[in-house]
Amino acid sequence: MYVLKDILNRYELRAKKSLGQNFILDTNLLHKIAKIALAGIQPTVVLEVGPGPGGLTQALLEQGVSRLVAIEKDDCCAQALQELKQDYPALTLIHDDALAFDEKTLGDQICVVANLPYNVSTVLLVKWLKEIHLFSRLTLMFQKEVADRLAAGPGDDAYGRLSILVGWLCDVSVEMILPPSVFTPAPKVTSALVRVTPKKNPFPGVSFSMMEKVTAAAFGQRRKMLRSSLKSLGDPAALCAVAGIDSSLRAEDVPVEAFCKMALYLQGDQK
Repeated sequence: MYVLKDILNRYELRAKKSLGQNFILDTNLLHKIAKIALAGIQPTVVLEVGPGPGGLTQALLEQGVSRLVAIEKDDCCAQALQELKQDYPALTLIHDDALAFDEKTLGDQICVVANLPYNVSTVLLVKWLKEIHLFSRLTLMFQKEVADRLAAGPGDDAYGRLSILVGWLCDVSVEMILPPSVFTPAPKVTSALVRVTPKKNPFPGVSFSMMEKVTAAAFGQRRKMLRSSLKSLGDPAALCAVAGIDSSLRAEDVPVEAFCKMALYLQGDQK
């Protein structure tokens, strides 16, 4: 039987700062996270990134998932996880870098559950947002500062490019706030478990690359009014008019839908 503390000792597993690892070893907390992640759904496949010693992996498998694909970059953790695979045939291990993994190979309706390495958490999220049609739900651990950005709305201090990209495509809820003490080693920041659910009907027709371009311009000079910050995209007045907003606004006060309208207008203009 796979016992987390025994595995840690036998394989001398230690969280590696270079990989952004911080392990959760409290089995009660791990089971709580697994239940939150899977509540109300029966995914065809669960994808876990950075399982580490496998505590959350085991908790998810004990929830009865039919297929769990775990991607682990660390050699030592990947070796230890082979023991877990012996107990749970539903587990598939991939010893690779999640940044290079092609999620399309898993089909669709993918449910992602991960205590993400904080040094690549936003990069991975943006990667998944670009293929959001593949996913049914993402339940992810972030630094609370990042979670605040994901959930922020216009006028909030944390509202920015990431808020808009996520808000355009998904609904966000912060499910749990976790102090540093629940991790090994304890990070210097508070963490948050965030559930990201793809919207059934996001603003249509907008390309991800154009949304990135528009938000980059708008927030590149955050404190400037749109009449100045949007000049690199063309006529700021025309862009603001089609979005139904005043050009004297700053990017931090502009709703997601207005950015979508500007991006759609620019796409048509460039055809």
